[in-house]
Amino acid sequence: MQLVINQLSKRYPNGVQALNNVSLTIQQGMFGLLGPNGAGKSSLMRTIATLQEADSGSIMLDNLDVLKEKDTVRRILGYLPQDFGVYPKISAEEMLTHIAQLKGIQNAGERKDTVQSLLHRVNLYADRKKALGTFSGGMKQRFGIAQALMGQPKLIIVDEPTAGLDPAERNRFYNLLSEIGENTIVILSTHIVEDVRTLCRQFAIICQGELMLQGDPDDAVQTLEGKIYGKRIDKAAIDIYKQQYEVISVQMKSGQLSLRVYSDDDPGNEFIPVSPVLEDVYFHQIASKVDLVTI
Repeated sequence: MQLVINQLSKRYPNGVQALNNVSLTIQQGMFGLLGPNGAGKSSLMRTIATLQEADSGSIMLDNLDVLKEKDTVRRILGYLPQDFGVYPKISAEEMLTHIAQLKGIQNAGERKDTVQSLLHRVNLYADRKKALGTFSGGMKQRFGIAQALMGQPKLIIVDEPTAGLDPAERNRFYNLLSEIGENTIVILSTHIVEDVRTLCRQFAIICQGELMLQGDPDDAVQTLEGKIYGKRIDKAAIDIYKQQYEVISVQMKSGQLSLRVYSDDDPGNEFIPVSPVLEDVYFHQIASKVDLVTI
């Protein structure tokens, strides 16, 4: 199974070009989608999820035309948007049972088993009788994960899925996605860049509606080997360094800025070589479009 996105474009009525000729091929497994706020990630995912029209281009899931055969797509789709609402007076168990019916699980016994299994998998079984309006942010997020997994979808889209989850819940969720991704296409949008390297076989970076990079996370990191350098500087000197070097990230440590720069050659000036990480790839790719250093 593969998802092929070809020259997809979308401009909103306010003039924002959310997607500009985006072409991607996504194979079975977990696929990471990275980009700053407003990059076009949510627009891409909403279009794949049949929630909005594209201006031009095509999306094919094997032989299924996603943009034209929306009802068919929705039957095999699991979608968890970044922000989603719940019916506050309905219990988690009741709501999942209703979703199971909408997904076509008509047999009552099968439906009950499916709902209970999902509640166990997202650690909500003990709270299954509680009204969704009483759930904490993390519990609502776990409920959203459960509904996205209903019906054994062939394509799963999750947008910032671990927001509100504690570290243990986050690990549990990622283990679950990794297991599911063995037989499914899972598109994961997250701001936690290194999670993509850990979890995803392939990834893409989108910025200002354009595709900047697609590939294997480890291969992408390897391209920066020997090209990332670090140094600590005083905060007052940052503007000078921005003028002289390609600064890709800064972090405040003990009153000083820990600076990372990209350079094909040793920049000297007491910079030392450091091992690249996927975050360096990300910042290097979007540096031409976004001011990364605002102190």
